[in-house]
Amino acid sequence: MAQKPSIPKGTRDFSPIEMAKRNYIFNTIKDVFLLYGFQQIETPAMENLSTLMGKYGEEGDKLLFKILNSGDYLKNAPEELLGERDSLHLTNKISEKGLRYDLTVPFARYVVQHRNDLQMPFKRYQIQPVWRADRPQRGRYREFYQCDADIVGSDSLINEIELVSIIDEVFGRFGVNIAIKLNNRKILSGIAEVIGAPDKLIDITVAIDKIDKIGLDNVNAELREKGLTEEAIETLKPLLTLAGTNEEKMTTLSTLLASSETGMKGIEEMTYVLDHVKELGLKSTIELDVSLARGLNYYTGTILEVKALDVEMGSITGGGRYDNLTGVFGMPGLSGVGISFGADRIFDVLNTLDLYPADTTASARVLFVNFGEAEAMMSLKHIKKLRAAGISAELYPDSAKMKKQMAYANDRKVPFVAIIGDNELKDGTIAVKNMVTGEQQSLTVEAMVELLGE
Repeated sequence: MAQKPSIPKGTRDFSPIEMAKRNYIFNTIKDVFLLYGFQQIETPAMENLSTLMGKYGEEGDKLLFKILNSGDYLKNAPEELLGERDSLHLTNKISEKGLRYDLTVPFARYVVQHRNDLQMPFKRYQIQPVWRADRPQRGRYREFYQCDADIVGSDSLINEIELVSIIDEVFGRFGVNIAIKLNNRKILSGIAEVIGAPDKLIDITVAIDKIDKIGLDNVNAELREKGLTEEAIETLKPLLTLAGTNEEKMTTLSTLLASSETGMKGIEEMTYVLDHVKELGLKSTIELDVSLARGLNYYTGTILEVKALDVEMGSITGGGRYDNLTGVFGMPGLSGVGISFGADRIFDVLNTLDLYPADTTASARVLFVNFGEAEAMMSLKHIKKLRAAGISAELYPDSAKMKKQMAYANDRKVPFVAIIGDNELKDGTIAVKNMVTGEQQSLTVEAMVELLGE
């Protein structure tokens, strides 16, 4: 017996109903991106490994999916590396390409490669899948979509304020209550300085970025493993557990980081963003979170994450400023800032909270019942007029029993059924049944367009 087919762990098939829900997510986010003046681009699923490696930190590099070279991929592999099973040094001999880990690094590559064709500042959005060789779990997949918006070519903090506004608008349209957590990598650099461990910034940020997952005690244990002294860990502890309003937290930080020029610059930037966001009166909760680190090495200024308040889920949106990213591709000095919506986690949140509009999964607005050849041809003529008016309509293809056709309409969640029998053929009308209320009325096709177009 043939083995039952399956898909790789961490990937998923999506049914028509699930795709309708996902497209609702993509279209909502896309509409807001366009509202804010962003332009769409796409980049290839695979990039050269030289583009990807070293951009996400040591842990990120381990999660890159590598693609074996075409043909005899072992032909350039030294025998000693094969014999020693040295996978670290063997990789670049047998693999030159990898699946993209996110959309930001390919975007930076795109900007450098096409810089002569771009008007700065350049505001782009991109909705495409990415891949990570991560351990699959709820809310974490190996293949998932990101919906990114980035602005490059401008140092202005107004860009951060606009991105926070986009997040507020998107989740307001979804009906999801969220907290937007903000921090600044310069503040984290200042903290590393004042605790006497400026050379441990990456170790500190990688560790504290896990605080929500593993807790403060385990973070401290990891910091000890990385060589931080007990004194430094004790000094760091109150900074990671700041309480009070955003203003009170900023006041405390200003005192603690007074000796760090970098830290005070971060406080200045954070104060500007928080003050202006507050003036906009957004619906979302805005929270300064000093434990927020964003484990990616390329962030240099503002960093942010979004958490859903009414369901247990990891970060559903993240982002930040990455002034130095394009420098690694030969274009230094170009500042950028961006956000990424985790479409797959948003999908899970909306499913859990049942927040999809009632008509999201309807495949057609109306189904015409098929009673025979003459009725079917008349139905197709009416359907042509409905479609011309932008109303989704279909004809059941076979002259099957009425019960079967109505069951099809119910299963597809079609809100209206149209019936053309002998009487309707004679007087040119259509019997239209509302599948929710059960109400039925006789209409002309023009009246039907008016009814269904409401």
